[in-house]
Amino acid sequence: MNQTPSDATAAAKPTGRLAGKIVLVCGAGSVGPGWGNGRAVAVRFAEEGAAIFGVDRDLAHMDETLQRVAAVGGRMETAACDVTDSRSVADAVARCLQQFGRIDVLVNNVGGSAKGGPVEMSEEIWDAQIDHNLKSVFLSCKHTLPPMLAQGGGTIVNVASTSGIRWTGSAQIAYAATKAGVIQFSKVLAVQYAKQNIRVNSVVPGQLYTPMVDVRLAHQRTGGDVQALLQQRQARIPLPVVGDGRDTANAALFLACDESRFVTGTEIIVDGGMSARCD
Repeated sequence: MNQTPSDATAAAKPTGRLAGKIVLVCGAGSVGPGWGNGRAVAVRFAEEGAAIFGVDRDLAHMDETLQRVAAVGGRMETAACDVTDSRSVADAVARCLQQFGRIDVLVNNVGGSAKGGPVEMSEEIWDAQIDHNLKSVFLSCKHTLPPMLAQGGGTIVNVASTSGIRWTGSAQIAYAATKAGVIQFSKVLAVQYAKQNIRVNSVVPGQLYTPMVDVRLAHQRTGGDVQALLQQRQARIPLPVVGDGRDTANAALFLACDESRFVTGTEIIVDGGMSARCD
């Protein structure tokens, strides 16, 4: 199994594809060091000239993101936000508008899984999963769409998961259902607002090596053995490399920039070919 790509091989040469754009990234932090999806999106978009307004439930989770954005010469402002709470999201959107005057791109990256099917899973965990993975997308769009409409358009990129389109190795019924919901939510929104020059698409990451693997998933599934979990996951992936959050970010970048001006209501799967396999 090849190791995660180096910074040099994973990052493309910046070309200013988002120069002058204001991007609101929900879930711009990460639970640990490394390339989580939200952190990678913030840094990659900053490399391409965007100004970032990053929100996360825990401000400390964005410290490394801020450092990495500064290292590439970008600008990033932050705010604490609980994306399952309407008032908190409204306040974050208002702060972004106060700081930058507009929101050109919204990236919804908040999410997390819980194990179990409907028998094992409690109603409380089911409800929390719905809020965390799906209501969060609803609320951020609810409060960001009005300023996008007022300014004449915008772009929304929602981060889903291959769990929303196929079985990925373990029962996580609420996560699968909510991520499938994110994909269909994006399609409906894309058609509803197409005439208003608002594009909506999804990125569908597969089993990437993000900080969540070290901090939580390995403890849940392989007794804390990170390499064992990576090997289990990699066995499902045709490509012989380990993907990480930068692969999600590069797909999101295409959907956010003008190169994808004729792309809406669809998704890009970033999983090394995993979902194309039969086994």
